[in-house]
Amino acid sequence: KKTVKSLMDALGIGSREHIAMVGAGGKTTLMLTLGDELRRSGRRVIASTTTKVWHRQALQCEKVLLVGDDAEWKKIAKEELSREGSVFVGRSILDTGKVDGIPPSLADEVYGDPQVHHLLIEADGAAGHPLKAPAEHEPVIPRSVTMVVAMMGLEAVNARLDEATAFRVEQVRTVTGLDTGDLLTPSALSKVFLHPAGLFKGAPEGSRKVAFLNKGDLIKEETKAAELADLLLSDRLKNIERVILGSLKMGVYQVIM
Repeated sequence: KKTVKSLMDALGIGSREHIAMVGAGGKTTLMLTLGDELRRSGRRVIASTTTKVWHRQALQCEKVLLVGDDAEWKKIAKEELSREGSVFVGRSILDTGKVDGIPPSLADEVYGDPQVHHLLIEADGAAGHPLKAPAEHEPVIPRSVTMVVAMMGLEAVNARLDEATAFRVEQVRTVTGLDTGDLLTPSALSKVFLHPAGLFKGAPEGSRKVAFLNKGDLIKEETKAAELADLLLSDRLKNIERVILGSLKMGVYQVIM
């Protein structure tokens, strides 16, 4: 175990990474916070999504480029990366106020450019809930992804399984075996990560798997979070490299290998 204040250290970021964020409980915040940290360290970063994110959140990057609006976007992206260090790439702005994401094949193409040090992709949605299990069409993970970070908000620990806590309640029921209203124990929550239809579904072969248990400032029973971390790391089939117990809000992360 070690405690760090850098997301780059917590995640064990290499010199080049294509990172997909899945699950619930702070994916967009993680993507933008990590992107800014990487940018400030001198890395060139593109953030994007294969689903949708709010335009106002995408604007936290130095520049937002829309593939559908500008045929010269690749050239502009390279110029902006050289000048500013970070760019958000989307397809278009929807009437909902969200940015529509790019196809995974385009994400693979973007990461193939050696000028891009890091590509950060939000690969599914959770509508602001702390917990989710993926639907059949989720997550949308590009083939070139080197790391999959599966997230959960720790306020879900020992909460009841209901629509307030979980996005896609039926999928959570399927992977955990719980009924609506049952307690989300560490054992049950571990299945959301470890089940074949769980959060790491579709992770490319050879990609590193990281479980990020966020919002540590909201958990009332820290021993339950540690119990969940132990369950995740002891599963040999999923081969999770590390569990991060932390709080993006507080900027402190405990890494358990």
